Amino acid sequence: MRNPTTTTLGYALFATRWLQAPLYFGLVAAQGVYVYKFFKELWALILMCVSGHATETYVMLAVLKLVDVVMIANLLIMVIVGGYETFVSRIGLQGHRDQPEWLSHVNSNVLKVKLATAIVGISSVHLLQMFVDVHHTSHHALLWGTVIHMAFIASAAILAYMSGPMAAQSDRGHGDRGHGDRGHGDSRHGDRGHADRSSVGRPPAGQPETSQPPASQPEAPAATPALPRQPAPDADAEARIRAAGFPVRKLLEDFDPEHPRGFDREALARLGKAEFVAAPRNVVLVGPPGTGKTHLAIGLGVRACQAGHRVLFATAAEWAARLSDARAAGRLDAELAALDEYPLLIVDEVGYTPFDAATAGLFFRLVAHRYERASLIVTGDRPLGRWDEVFGGASTAAMVDRLAHHADIVRLDGDSYRTRRATSAWAD
Repeated sequence: MRNPTTTTLGYALFATRWLQAPLYFGLVAAQGVYVYKFFKELWALILMCVSGHATETYVMLAVLKLVDVVMIANLLIMVIVGGYETFVSRIGLQGHRDQPEWLSHVNSNVLKVKLATAIVGISSVHLLQMFVDVHHTSHHALLWGTVIHMAFIASAAILAYMSGPMAAQSDRGHGDRGHGDRGHGDSRHGDRGHADRSSVGRPPAGQPETSQPPASQPEAPAATPALPRQPAPDADAEARIRAAGFPVRKLLEDFDPEHPRGFDREALARLGKAEFVAAPRNVVLVGPPGTGKTHLAIGLGVRACQAGHRVLFATAAEWAARLSDARAAGRLDAELAALDEYPLLIVDEVGYTPFDAATAGLFFRLVAHRYERASLIVTGDRPLGRWDEVFGGASTAAMVDRLAHHADIVRLDGDSYRTRRATSAWAD
């Protein structure tokens, strides 16, 4: 258990990040100054053109000034929004239709590279202005302008080169902290070479009203919806995948869609786009042991990492241990807030281990905290309507209600893939 004094001091130091907030609002005021400057330059250009005194060189220089102002304004907005989100507090734009593309995967390293490239762009405009007005620019100024511009390019290239290893190191650090509370749970990861564990569990005897009905017959391979194309390899995505804590690496492309007797292939094709993370929506994979639930959960988690989202994977027992330790240390709220850094959490193997009422309350806190804010992928051996057999608390119904409200529930029916492989090997 942590020392209360140390914890209090740490929280107090962490709270000092709010001292930066006025600085970002000051940059908002600077943004307003550049808006005024833009329209002032634009009005002067219009007057010169209307009066007929505008030469081609003047128009070109005036337009470059306008472009320069816009690029500096873009730089400011990246510093304001990205810096505030990275160093002060989350803004909560997940799923917002106007969320900037770069903000979904921004961190301190990405922000540095984007700022460096923006500065290179601004420097390019300044250098172009000097070349356009070369007759009024001294050779000394032109030379040093070129040298400074090349220095900016070299600095941006070095930052971009270094950001890959730095991001990987940062994500590995987050991943190590994410696994630190799991205790002995990691020692079981070596047993997961296949799509799901071979633990004994009762097959589902029904499903809630929100679940999708199983297909009556397996569809022909030709009618199987094509999975979205796997994104090209990316260093940042690989770092996120390594930090997610997947026991093994499984891809959606490697899943055998013909093995489960009942399986919604259209749902898998839709979920494979990873758009459910930004929505945010949940995914519940239900089926007997060995039907591929863990394989699909990991495959969807890998896709989310490739789409720019941070993911954290653990079994239900490991999540229970992590939340119980946080509660015992008096930092459950802080732990739930820290998990907000991960737009997607994966809870594997619900139903394999029964939980008491206190642990059921912890899972309710987790689901309720992320309700309509972030996504969960849950795998289990029984439908949501039978979760009262797993969680012994009165909060089970409320937890299921929140989990299923914005959820894609995929049912997998069939024999165990591992048992089928073992039987086939014995027959041979």
